[in-house]
Amino acid sequence: MEAFGVVTEPRTVRLERILPGPIERVWSYLTESEKRGKWLMAGEWELRVGGRVTMTVNNESLSADKETPERYKSSHGHKVEGQITRIEPPRLLAFVWNMSGGPSEVTFELTPKGNDVLFVVTHRRLPSRDVMVNVSTGWHTHVGILIDILNNAEPRPFWKTFVGLEPEYQKRIAP
Repeated sequence: MEAFGVVTEPRTVRLERILPGPIERVWSYLTESEKRGKWLMAGEWELRVGGRVTMTVNNESLSADKETPERYKSSHGHKVEGQITRIEPPRLLAFVWNMSGGPSEVTFELTPKGNDVLFVVTHRRLPSRDVMVNVSTGWHTHVGILIDILNNAEPRPFWKTFVGLEPEYQKRIAP
């Protein structure tokens, strides 16, 4: 079983995974819209500090699992916007993610580990516990799909995985 993400400080969650490398390959799955769209969200990024980030939520396209739970149907097609705050290819990429509760910040860190890559995603300034639970569950599910893709495996079912993980994150993230 994959390790769960953790709360590292107030309003911050962090998830670590070992991904099959090399680092340049993983970097391309963060920065290239078509590849990023296979595990997270497609959209254009201006890859420079201050550059615009635009993505569109389409979780139904990430796996063969197309049955979206009713409470998440309204998120389909939602636009995510923000801007790049740090970029150090191919090791670090950070961006502001404008959420309904205010801006949050996502940081991707990549560290070579032999033929593999330590991938760390940290999501800061989350507005509430409910958002922390949702974001933690989402990163766990999305990064799992990235691992499947990098291993040339069929992507795990997005919504079944998400719904299965959600109760555990509800328990792990204190009110």
